[in-house]
Amino acid sequence: MKVRLWFVLGAVFVVTMAGLPALAHHSFAAEFDRSKPVTLTGTVTKVEWANPHARFYIDVKDETGKVNNWDFELASPNGLMRPVGQEIL
Repeated sequence: MKVRLWFVLGAVFVVTMAGLPALAHHSFAAEFDRSKPVTLTGTVTKVEWANPHARFYIDVKDETGKVNNWDFELASPNGLMRPVGQEIL
């Protein structure tokens, strides 16, 4: 009986630990304020189509004329390639 109890407790522990990385994923609201949008105009310098997030970079001139390279994070490449409204089966 004790062996079965320890087996069940061990299985519950493993399943619980396997789900913890999903809790660590960041949200848009935790990092950005939707009420303060930013508009940038510039030249795209690089596109990275890689997991876990696709990225692109833009060279933008500030008020003084200095060029700054901005990094933008997108969704996963898989999510970007899927047509809108198509669900994962």
